[in-house]
Amino acid sequence: VQLQAYGGGLVQPGGSLRLSCAASGSIFVISAMGWYRQASGKQRELVATDSRGVAQLTDSVKGRFTISRDSAKNTVYLQMNSLKPEDTAVYYCNADVIERSGGLRARNYWGQGTLVTVSS
Repeated sequence: VQLQAYGGGLVQPGGSLRLSCAASGSIFVISAMGWYRQASGKQRELVATDSRGVAQLTDSVKGRFTISRDSAKNTVYLQMNSLKPEDTAVYYCNADVIERSGGLRARNYWGQGTLVTVSS
């Protein structure tokens, strides 16, 4: 199973970006998908998750970010509005996957990260 994330870039404060992450491979079902971020010199932190249709966001992004999933496409999105310089980080997608591997097996996967820079 592979996760491919894209959509990062440079944006001015107050701007918007939409991140996407598509999972591919021998997937039986994905129980949860989410986004984490890691700013330079800081630990990786949870941003948002969607677990069986229930969305949760960290307090610092509530009201500005929205997470959504297209289960048919095994894809998760993060719509980021009203971006602030403190949102600058590498954003990683994550998925809890039940994969077909000589039967069914639960595993957690990470995408490769996409850089979001918020600066004027």
